[in-house]
Amino acid sequence: MTLLSDQADAVRALVESADPGAVWAVGGPDGPYACSGGADDVLDAGGLTAVLALWPTVGTLVGEGALRLHTPLAAYGDEAAAGTPAGTTAHHLLTHPGGTAALTRLVEHLCGSTLAEAAATRVWHPLGMTRTRLADGTLRAPLADLALFLRHLLHPSAPGAPSAPGAPSAASAQSIANGSNDPGDTSGPTPLTRAWTAESLRIRTGELTPARGLLWHPAPHGVWTHHAPADPGPAVWISPRHHRWAVLLPAAPGPLRTTFREAVFTPAAPARSSTSNGVPRA
Repeated sequence: MTLLSDQADAVRALVESADPGAVWAVGGPDGPYACSGGADDVLDAGGLTAVLALWPTVGTLVGEGALRLHTPLAAYGDEAAAGTPAGTTAHHLLTHPGGTAALTRLVEHLCGSTLAEAAATRVWHPLGMTRTRLADGTLRAPLADLALFLRHLLHPSAPGAPSAPGAPSAASAQSIANGSNDPGDTSGPTPLTRAWTAESLRIRTGELTPARGLLWHPAPHGVWTHHAPADPGPAVWISPRHHRWAVLLPAAPGPLRTTFREAVFTPAAPARSSTSNGVPRA
């Protein structure tokens, strides 16, 4: 469901009041519904490296059968299992805090390249994220690229189907800044399957707390999130139930991450009028 104009205005007013320097966007499968300015500005998104580089690259390895989540790392060689307890699997690393360093080492071992090179080749370039870079341990990307990544996760095309959308070229970044819903080029295979996203966005930790998916964390109202541990820090949200995604890169500390998420995803009361500032029920 799309964001109505008055609702977009309410989200914009919330961000401008709480953190005028924040960069944000809200959208769905076809692109952004509303966003701040500066879609072409390359931003520090370092707190999102795990979900924008590591998680999707793991997904491509799983999709091609090069990695099985429940196979002990030792099966992939001593280098892949170095520094981990006996019996550790990729599933363990994806669902437990502190597993990203070992998971990065595993991915680089299986890909035969650095994580930055693997993510660029397997994920970012196929999606048209041509200005996203991981260098010196810091992920940098424009808002337009973040929107391309998140909308890809919600697109209703079949897993890996050739008809699934690619991404708008760099020349269409301005249309993203203007809130265009043009789905862009619809040719070429998708780097991530719907199956991988679905498997990641469900509780994978049983009754253990905190509950986790595969590098994604559950939030209220059927929303999944990944965010930097420090505040302020960037955050992304995705909700297949609402057919909606959101990204926020705060500039100042404060509770904006929580209030922003609630403004974007909290279902509206049934009696609320069309001029309400709430978000419509999905």
